[in-house]
Amino acid sequence: MKYIFLGTTFLISFCCALYVATLVFPDNPFSGTKPQTTLLDKVQDGDIIFQTSESKQCEAVRIATNSKFSHCGIIFFINDRKFVFEAVQPVKITLLDEWIKHGKENKYVVKRLKNAEKVLTANTLQKMKDYGQQFNGKEYDAYFEWTDNRIYCSELVWKIYKAGAGIELCPLQELKDFNLKDERVQKILKERYGNDIPLTEKVVSPSNLADSNLLKTVIDTY
Repeated sequence: MKYIFLGTTFLISFCCALYVATLVFPDNPFSGTKPQTTLLDKVQDGDIIFQTSESKQCEAVRIATNSKFSHCGIIFFINDRKFVFEAVQPVKITLLDEWIKHGKENKYVVKRLKNAEKVLTANTLQKMKDYGQQFNGKEYDAYFEWTDNRIYCSELVWKIYKAGAGIELCPLQELKDFNLKDERVQKILKERYGNDIPLTEKVVSPSNLADSNLLKTVIDTY
């Protein structure tokens, strides 16, 4: 009887301790549950992220390119934190969670090189980050010129991959290749260029990158 009492007391004490441990330490290995994962856990260093912005210029970009995407950036891991390197005003690095909140309805798409595990080595990723540093703090290029004086979002992504990884994500286009007939697009063009629209200027749009056959979709919340 004595041993039964001791055994019962021990069992009750152990169960109580285990219950308290699961409350205090939710990731306790004895709890039988796994730590919660999120979509963003799928993200890797060097991924490209797209979203829909809601400014008038971004609306014109969507119309001209027949795409839902009007903004993009590169996801960079820095000191174990996830950021998006983006060309806004000015070019800057933004925490990934904050970047997502800036898009319409917080929706986004993440794409990755199909052979990223072979190409995007630690050395290559560092080259991409080092190259991108020259653009940090530069003005956003509202005129979409193919220069390094100012820069826009998809141009930033394209040039970093080209210079840092030796990859042309997609062919460049000319401004005249886009849908410029819509009156909302015409209005933006008039404000930017007057009557001297640079129709042969080299350009790359977020949709050009998103449609690249070198990329695969990792996350799509649309």
